[in-house]
Amino acid sequence: MIQTEAFYEALIARKMDLFAGVPDSLLKNLCSCITLRSGTERNIITANEGNAIGIACGYHVSSGHYGVVYMQNSGLGNTVNPLLSLADRAIYKIPMLLIIGWRGEPGVKDEPQHVTQGRVTPALLDAMEIKYEILEDDFLPQLDRAAAYMAEEAQPFALIVRKNTFDSFAFKAEKVELPLSREEALDTILQPLTDRDFIVSTTGKTSRELFELREAKGQGHSNDFLTVGGMGHTSSIALGMAIGSEQDIFCIDGDGSFLMHMGAFAVTGQTAPDNFKYILINNGAHESVGGQPTVAFSIRPEEVLTACGFEKVITARSREEILAGMEELRRGGKRALIVLTRQGSRDDLGRPTVSPSQNKTDMMERFAALR
Repeated sequence: MIQTEAFYEALIARKMDLFAGVPDSLLKNLCSCITLRSGTERNIITANEGNAIGIACGYHVSSGHYGVVYMQNSGLGNTVNPLLSLADRAIYKIPMLLIIGWRGEPGVKDEPQHVTQGRVTPALLDAMEIKYEILEDDFLPQLDRAAAYMAEEAQPFALIVRKNTFDSFAFKAEKVELPLSREEALDTILQPLTDRDFIVSTTGKTSRELFELREAKGQGHSNDFLTVGGMGHTSSIALGMAIGSEQDIFCIDGDGSFLMHMGAFAVTGQTAPDNFKYILINNGAHESVGGQPTVAFSIRPEEVLTACGFEKVITARSREEILAGMEELRRGGKRALIVLTRQGSRDDLGRPTVSPSQNKTDMMERFAALR
């Protein structure tokens, strides 16, 4: 196991000293160390991984140092365009270090959304012609090889990180005093919904909590699309679903997902039918992967949504305000509800026991029954 702080110091010593990316659960100890040691000046928690590649490109050009881009391997898809059309040796030849959490590593038990991505991660890097190594406990020679390669070839170099590679590094998220947890907010959101309403819930703990709330209430899961992968695309899935049905579609999004592909809301705000109901649960953090902060408490999502075409945006902090907001969503028109919650989830929070493909089949049958 690698001592997290020693790895961080070794990066800094090799001029790999600007960090950018989207936090990952396998990298949470490293991300915590980076967050505390680098501060916001030298660590940019980006909206998506492609943004981080762009930052690393610009940093190298202006400083001659190297950017370090951290991500889960699911985020590789967001990096393909900037890596191949900007950093590649055929264009600008820009070196950077990629640190990639290997979810779904073959032979290691993981969630279904990570299985295929984990299997193809090395092959994807090969196809992109990016040199890589799997990070080992004896990491200093690897960093030396990475630094030499970046200096000589002016190309990105990747380190693939297995589960439990880094030792523990304590990180305490800044506490925000708000009355509700996310699970309490979800429980309140469910109260006025009927068996004719459908939900598309964002990736991470939101979907896990929704599944368990349905179980506790003795309800089925055929009205819920649990977006276990595809972070940032929850609202687009819900938009397509709303176009294909006359039933009310409630999109329950998270702030990390909202930020990741925020440009989608410019289109959604202009094209969504009245049965599209948008709910943003904002706790200001990537809680599912370690609690690293987002910028969602520092910006004004309600103004973003209004500018994109939503006619009315309601903000709620209490159960009473959520229920009033749900009534407002029913009035029709492009309306949104933002629910502010604190961080935190149950230690015994489980995972869905219904497979994604079965979830889809059950939901399609439910839609068909209501046509």
